[in-house]
Amino acid sequence: MVNLLWRIQTISPALLGVVLAASSASVALASETQTPADASKLAGLGSEELGVEVANAPIAAEAITTIAGTAPEAEIVAETSAVPVVEFDAAVNEPLAAAADTDTLDELVRAAAPPQTPVDNLLDAAVEVGPVAQVQPDRNTEILDQINHYGTEDSNGSLGQGVPGAAQFSDVSPSDWAYQALDDLVRRYDCLKGYPDGTYRGRASLSRYEFAAGLNACLQQIERLIAASTADFVTRDDLEALQRLIQEFEAELATLGTRVDGLEGRVAFLEDHQFSTTTKLSGEVIFALTNDFGDGDTGSITGAAEGALSDFGEAAFGYRVRLELNTSFTGQDRLATRLTARNLDVFRNGQIAGRPNTGSFAATQTFNVGGPSTDNEVELDWLAYYFPYQNSQAYVVATGGTWSDIAPTLNPYFEDFDGGDGSLATFSQRSPIYRIGGGSGAAVSFGFSPIESVLGPSTITVGYMAGSNAATPGAGSGLLNGDYAAFGQLNFNAFDAVALGLTYVHGYHSTGSPIFGEGESRVGGQRGLVGSYSANNPWVLLTDNASSPTVTNSYGAEAAFNLSESITVSGFISWTDARLLERGDADIWTYGLGLAVPDFGKEGSVLGLFGGIQPTLRGINASGLERDRGRTDDVWHVEGFYKYQLTDNITITPGVVWVMSPNQDARDSSNVIGTLRTTFSF
Repeated sequence: MVNLLWRIQTISPALLGVVLAASSASVALASETQTPADASKLAGLGSEELGVEVANAPIAAEAITTIAGTAPEAEIVAETSAVPVVEFDAAVNEPLAAAADTDTLDELVRAAAPPQTPVDNLLDAAVEVGPVAQVQPDRNTEILDQINHYGTEDSNGSLGQGVPGAAQFSDVSPSDWAYQALDDLVRRYDCLKGYPDGTYRGRASLSRYEFAAGLNACLQQIERLIAASTADFVTRDDLEALQRLIQEFEAELATLGTRVDGLEGRVAFLEDHQFSTTTKLSGEVIFALTNDFGDGDTGSITGAAEGALSDFGEAAFGYRVRLELNTSFTGQDRLATRLTARNLDVFRNGQIAGRPNTGSFAATQTFNVGGPSTDNEVELDWLAYYFPYQNSQAYVVATGGTWSDIAPTLNPYFEDFDGGDGSLATFSQRSPIYRIGGGSGAAVSFGFSPIESVLGPSTITVGYMAGSNAATPGAGSGLLNGDYAAFGQLNFNAFDAVALGLTYVHGYHSTGSPIFGEGESRVGGQRGLVGSYSANNPWVLLTDNASSPTVTNSYGAEAAFNLSESITVSGFISWTDARLLERGDADIWTYGLGLAVPDFGKEGSVLGLFGGIQPTLRGINASGLERDRGRTDDVWHVEGFYKYQLTDNITITPGVVWVMSPNQDARDSSNVIGTLRTTFSF
């Protein structure tokens, strides 16, 4: 029956849809397994003997050659948007020499059909027509018309647009026996078209040429889909090149694998023995040998309180330790917890006549900062939390806060937050305006985008801090009723060469609280960090020696200039308008200028020179002023140091600090301090 069917002149288009659906499934399966087409399975004459050209479809060409057998010379013109059209050479007018090999065609159909496709039943269902062994010449024109009509049957776009699958054909219904096969071909490959009137004519006769053209169109579409989906696949050449590289670098890969194994072992060990998954411990230890070589008498803070004095020329050797725990919960925030212990005290000079315990704070060095105790007691001297919000940084501090924690101080190479890698003296670390107020509170540093887009990183910083009594409830203390300071600063950078800052601080300083003491209050033994005693406590010049609460408004400007890669100049100036409540007013001035030469002699080393006027009470107008008690001479400060980077974790800093008129009296002995500081950091 099958052999007889393949000899018929025409077959049904519906049967063509079934065969094409089966063929496409077979081709797709073959492409997935990447098995090349076996040409030996396609019997019949080759395409060259047949005289047929099939562009870009080698598999389809073999199939057409096998189906057509020996045929007149013809050329199949492939089109991307329609079924290929077969055009006959006008010079050829000979009949087909012989019919196709029907047994081979039968095998091809059975091989292309899925295992579940009842090919025999479909073939048996066709109407038997007597075999036609050859095509008569007068039939050529008719056949050509049919093929051309089939290849361009949807060229006018009259079919239903946007209707999916076989439902676009008006004469096809889901009850038709070949509906599913036709619907699959149209949906998946879009290689079968209907007639201009919107019909498919599934029961009309189909010539073998039309069958070949439809099959070729579907195979070409399948090939395009396969090529598009496998364009990024790894080829055999890629695998061979990879294998060759593996062989060439086999020794290196083996070494790398050993190193990776070693790293995995170390990581596993660290994970098992790590201190914390969220916290990192860092520390700084300072050993300092220091001496005041001045020509007078001096006393320490403790000694002065007890009325004892120490002779000049007696060297002191001591330490300060800072252990800091930095904890992050989100990867962008930071909780800072710092513990401090020290035993080095301050060289104090220039007692105010008739006022005990009034030595100057001008000779304070950075290792003298860190809690009131010098008895080797470990204290929590800083507890703060940073967290970002968009392009801003927020800061909340529970104790030990300073404005330099959140606001840029614009004093590079000198500023190290009173640590052991910057200058020696507290005055040259940063402008004294940043030491007005401190303790507990909050601040926000806003990224100022309009300026940043033109000039560089710029910020507006605002904040509020209460003094050391913020945690003590009661009258005259607490967060809002005791010492406090409100801070504001505009900072901007110009082209990575110039940085400028404008700063304002409004403060309230209760009885016994020094102005430049970062919020500390030590009644009977006030602890300032910079400047003369009278600049920190103007009320000391009043006749009754009664301390008076003081309100201050301070205005400052800061600047830093990168003259070159190896020279930086920085400086500051500030004025404080101090009002002694119900007593009078006082003016306090300070300014300084520094020159730093980074990487001098060795990378990481710094040569620094700094000079200026420490906070000095330049004038006072108050009731009860005892004019002969104090003077307004400038407190001059000159400093030179060289920080030598011995290793990544050890620096050695020799330096000299010279303070003239330390307590605003030119008759006082100067402080001439020589220091050798060694800093260990980890």
